[in-house]
Amino acid sequence: MNKVPSPFISCIPIIILVLLLFTTIRIFGSDALSGASQISLLTGTAICVFIGIVFYNIPWRDFELAITNNITSVISAIIILLIIGALSGSWMISGVVPTLIYYGVQIIHPSLFLASTCIICAIVSVMTGSSWTTIATIGIALMGIGKAQGFDDGWIAGAIISGAYFGDKISPLSETTVLASSITDTPLFQHIRYMLITTVPSILIAILIFAIAGFSHEASNTGQIATFLTALDGKFNITPWLLIVPVATAILIAKRIPPIITLFLSATMAGICTVIFQPDLLHEISASGTTDASSTFKGMMMTYYGSTSLETNNPALTDLVSTRGMSGMMDTIWLIICAMCFGGAMTATGMIGSITSVFVRFMKKTVSMVASTVASGLFMNLATADQYISIVLTGNMFRDVYKEKGYESRLLSRTTEDAVTVTSVLVPWNSCGMTQATVLNVPTLTYLPYCFFNILSPVMSIIIAAIGYKIVRKK
Repeated sequence: MNKVPSPFISCIPIIILVLLLFTTIRIFGSDALSGASQISLLTGTAICVFIGIVFYNIPWRDFELAITNNITSVISAIIILLIIGALSGSWMISGVVPTLIYYGVQIIHPSLFLASTCIICAIVSVMTGSSWTTIATIGIALMGIGKAQGFDDGWIAGAIISGAYFGDKISPLSETTVLASSITDTPLFQHIRYMLITTVPSILIAILIFAIAGFSHEASNTGQIATFLTALDGKFNITPWLLIVPVATAILIAKRIPPIITLFLSATMAGICTVIFQPDLLHEISASGTTDASSTFKGMMMTYYGSTSLETNNPALTDLVSTRGMSGMMDTIWLIICAMCFGGAMTATGMIGSITSVFVRFMKKTVSMVASTVASGLFMNLATADQYISIVLTGNMFRDVYKEKGYESRLLSRTTEDAVTVTSVLVPWNSCGMTQATVLNVPTLTYLPYCFFNILSPVMSIIIAAIGYKIVRKK
C-alpha cells in the first residue's frame, strides 16, 4: 500500500496553484479565463502528479482513472453550459430578455430593485431547483434592468446569486439538496426543514442589506432611463407575446422535465420567436446583405453558436444586448476540464484525505465539529473545483465521525450544504464560479463581496452550533 503524503506536502500543489491564479488574475484580469488560469490549473496538476509518482510510487493509471472519473462527473454540466450559451443568445436576439427588461424597468422601483431581485431569484430557484437555470434566464433579464437603473454590476450579480443559491439550497428539486441528504443518510424533507434554521436568517439579513443599499442608491436620471427604453423599443419588436417563452419554460420546470431538455426546448422556442418577431435582426447578424431564407438561417445559427453584436444609438444598450452563444462558453468548459484534472490528481495521491484529516483532530465540541466541517467543505471547493465532488467527499469523510460522537446525520447534511453548495460560486476556478461569471459577464471577484447570503451561510452554521439550537447529541 502506498504511503499517503503528509498534510504539509499535500498543501504544496494548492499553495502553488493559488499563487499562480493570483498572479494570472492580477496580470490578465478578466482575460485570465482565456488560457492563463487553465495553464495554472494544469501546472498544479503536473506538480501533484510529479510528487505522487516520484516520491510515493503512485502509478500513472491511478491518476488517469481519477481524472477520467472527475471529468465524467461534469459531462452533464458541460452540456448544460453549451445549451445555456445557445439559450442566452436566443433569448436576447428573440427579444425575450429585452421585453422583460422593458417592462421590468417600469414596474420595479429602483429603491426596491436589489431586494426584489434577490426575492424573485429565490422564488424561481425554489421552483426550479436550479441556480444555474435561474441565473441563465431571469437572472440575465434582471442584470439588464439593474444596469438600466444605474446599479453596479457587483451589486446586481450579488443579489441574483444570493437569491438563486437560496432556492438551490432548500428546493427538494435541487440536485445538491438531494445529494447532501442521500450521502449523509438523512431523509430529504428532514434535511430541508433543518436547513431552514440557518438558511432563513441568512437570506433575511441579505435581503435587509440589499434593501438598505437600494434605498441608499441614487437612481439614474429618469431621462436616461427613458432614452434607454426608447432605444430598446427602437431596436427590438417589444411585445407581450414574447413572454410566452419564459411562461412555457416555467411550465416545463414545474412539470419536472430534466434541465437539459427544458433548456433545449426553451432555446428552440426563442429561436422560433426570433424568426417571427425579429427577422431584421437575423439579417443584420448574418451580414449577408440579403433578406432571403438563407440569410435568416445563417443569422439563426450564429445566434445559437456565435458572438453577436447589434448596433444601437445607446452605448450601454449595445453592450447589454451583445451575446456570445455556445462559443462564449468554451473558455469556461476548458477551465472546468482543467479544474477536474487538478481535483482528480489531488484525489489519486490521497492529498485531499490527508489535509482533511487535520480538521478531524479539532472535533471535540459541537462548535469545533461544525467549524471543522465548514472549513473542510470550503477547502474541498478550493481543491476539487466542483460542488458535487465536494459534497460527496465532505459527507463521506465526516459521516462516521458524527455518528461515533452521537450527532444526528441532519447536522452533517446541513453543515455540508452551508459550507459547500452556496460557497462554490465564490471560487473563481470552481465550476459554479466560472459558470456564473460567464453567464452574467461579471468576474467572480467582482460579485463576491456582494453575495451576502453565500458569505453568511457558513458563518450562520457556526453561530447556530455555538448557540446549540436544536442540536441533539446522544451520550
